[in-house]
Amino acid sequence: MPELPEVETIMRALEAAVKGDVIERIEIRQRQFRNILSPDFAADLTGRRIDSFCRIAKYMIMNLSENLSVVWHFGMSGKFRIEAKCPETLQKHDHIIIKTNRSYLIYNDPRRFGMVLPLKTDEIKKHPIFINLGSDPWDKDLTSAYLLHKFQNKRIAIKPALLDQSIICGIGNIYASEILYQARINPKRPCESITAKEAERIILCTRQVLEKAIRAGGSSIHDYKHPDGHIGYFQQSHCVYNKKGLRCPQCRCALSKTGGIQKIEQSGRSTFYCATLQQ
Repeated sequence: MPELPEVETIMRALEAAVKGDVIERIEIRQRQFRNILSPDFAADLTGRRIDSFCRIAKYMIMNLSENLSVVWHFGMSGKFRIEAKCPETLQKHDHIIIKTNRSYLIYNDPRRFGMVLPLKTDEIKKHPIFINLGSDPWDKDLTSAYLLHKFQNKRIAIKPALLDQSIICGIGNIYASEILYQARINPKRPCESITAKEAERIILCTRQVLEKAIRAGGSSIHDYKHPDGHIGYFQQSHCVYNKKGLRCPQCRCALSKTGGIQKIEQSGRSTFYCATLQQ
């Protein structure tokens, strides 16, 4: 699933390519996603100008003229391609083709777990999918005091808590492991044991890891690609994720004794960490 850095990368690429364009035509080849596209979807968007893009958590928002926006969630496999002209042969899972006055945006989603939801622009934050979201990683209100308040009396482990979108929105499984590694915090620690200094480290490392991932174009683990077809490269910088049994970059432990990077399951998700450095 594209996480915050991948969504941010997709958003920036689309904004650079089609901001200011006018939608001339939309071809719908599949209406069944996480939601079902209405019969009026194409007609409602046609003729509108693409004014801007923004991101809320792991959702990309395409803001159009006349108070209409489209909320995109890429599910497990959704992705965009930007084409100068419509391909002679479309790919099997090219479900939505948006023609603007300059180019084509093609939405491809093999598993169709994504969401394509038109909403009035001034009502987006009132929609149920957004009203219970926590702070964005770069929000000013994301402070150690905020985290300690959220963690108060919580006995769940810190790693699953970082995936709780009502605490910090946008962090996914890959980056939660990397953040806790950089913060030197054991993913099994209960939230209520986190100190103010550790909360500050979590916030700092969250921003550093996500910013580095965005600069690298995200992590291409499964289906994710840039809209221009290139893959992201942040997986080459992963310190612990998917590296069970290896020595982490900043540890000189004896692998024969420690077993290297550990893999455990937490709340049904894989967690990777260095038991030597993360306490």
